[in-house]
Amino acid sequence: MSAKRDHGGGLDAAIANYGGTRADWLDLSTGINPAPYPMPKLPQDAWTALPDEAAFARLYALARSFWQVPQEAGIIGAAGASAIIAALPRVLPQGDVCIPGPTYNEHGAAFAASGWRLGQDPSHALVAVHPNNPDGHIWTVSDLNATYTIIDESFCDVAPEKSLIHLASRPGTIVLKSFGKFWGLAGLRLGFAIGDPTIIAKLTDLLGPWQISGPALAIGAEALSDPAWAAETRSRLSTDATRLDELLLQNGAERVGGTSLFRLYKVENALITQDHLARHHVWSRVFPYDPTWLRLGLPAPDRWAQLEAAF
Repeated sequence: MSAKRDHGGGLDAAIANYGGTRADWLDLSTGINPAPYPMPKLPQDAWTALPDEAAFARLYALARSFWQVPQEAGIIGAAGASAIIAALPRVLPQGDVCIPGPTYNEHGAAFAASGWRLGQDPSHALVAVHPNNPDGHIWTVSDLNATYTIIDESFCDVAPEKSLIHLASRPGTIVLKSFGKFWGLAGLRLGFAIGDPTIIAKLTDLLGPWQISGPALAIGAEALSDPAWAAETRSRLSTDATRLDELLLQNGAERVGGTSLFRLYKVENALITQDHLARHHVWSRVFPYDPTWLRLGLPAPDRWAQLEAAF
């Protein structure tokens, strides 16, 4: 069995160590929007019927419109961006892949599992997490010159003006989109690959039919057709991220990066700070490769008092 990779979450382990119930805890260890898209009323056949081609076509058309996808680019959805991340190394010509880090570790794990060599040469294949998790680094077009380029925009919906979606028309390029982060519906499991039609066709064959559930098709379509909610959410997230910065700076932390869905701070000892917060039932993210890095997501609008009291 492979070793479990480091991620946010793991609230069950925190509860086992520090007590309380899930309702008591404020889980800030992930970058998931704490005020999710409101659940629409679903047609009964979303649960009972196999998804049909019309449902897929509607979702993809709305995704193209929302993200301003180039006409030449292909698109496929799946049960979360992680399913696409796992599949991509199997449909690209194998060689060396450069994955600048520290970054989201599922990319490296997926390529390694498929027999790729992980290295520093970006000429054959490059994975660019944009903005990067956890430091929020923004990539530029001039950085992306590999024959095969994967641009992971799982956190880019907070700043659509930074998106590199226009590169999806380039041969060998795939842009990933995650539905769980910005819309706050991680449990829905919905993600997209957008880009080179040849690669998209291979992904389509590999993932097989009905790779998105009926409820996810319906909910995704509703959310992608609601730009007003998206605009309001971006404004709220920006305001709340600034509020989080002010709270952490008042308590001796230094902001070193992030996005408006999560912030990365430098503290004297991240494990000690995580322990202190956990005793107040606030769960945070630390990193095995830097003992000073602490990452916090945003609390729900009605849970700020708990976080403030924890300090």
